[in-house]
Amino acid sequence: MALLHVLASIRKSFAFGLFAHGVDHGLRPGCAAELDMAEAFARSLDVPFDRTKISVASGGNLQARARTARWIALHSAAARVGAGRIATGHHADDRAETMMMRLLRGTGMRGLAVLPPADGDRIRPMLRARRSDIDAHVARHRIPHSSDPSNADPRFLRTRVRQELFPVLQRLNPRFVEHMCALADHAAGIPRSDHGANPFAGQEAR
Repeated sequence: MALLHVLASIRKSFAFGLFAHGVDHGLRPGCAAELDMAEAFARSLDVPFDRTKISVASGGNLQARARTARWIALHSAAARVGAGRIATGHHADDRAETMMMRLLRGTGMRGLAVLPPADGDRIRPMLRARRSDIDAHVARHRIPHSSDPSNADPRFLRTRVRQELFPVLQRLNPRFVEHMCALADHAAGIPRSDHGANPFAGQEAR
């Protein structure tokens, strides 16, 4: 929702079209109401909104299966409206969490090059922003939002990394996430001059 708000505010200045799309994975009964809220907010910003309901294949690693199905739906939606890029709301904390999960499972340097700012038709405009900065932006602009209960489910490794490991690491070094993201850029071969700035730093985004 924060990403939608920011992109809607700059689309005229940068001359790009904007379409919002929501995906119902069919895993939670409350998802339809959440997408209704997203649609209402998109339309209040004069942004066209559409949605897809998908069926997630059975098997292991639910989050991975849901992600695969979601990207199939998003690529299909992009093709229907002629969109050349798909923007997602990933931020710096997401990137550091993903790196830590890779490290815990075992990986090499190439495996640390996660969630680059641009990857084919996928772009991540908020990748330099911390979660706390985005939360502040949402509160300041009173942006409607909801929380996915799976984000607090300890069955998922990402939840345990976020809730158990990150607080300890950030107490040891408050710039831990920043350093992890710099390492991801290095692993991906992204020059330091291209690292960009946090669009929400200091709560300056308007």
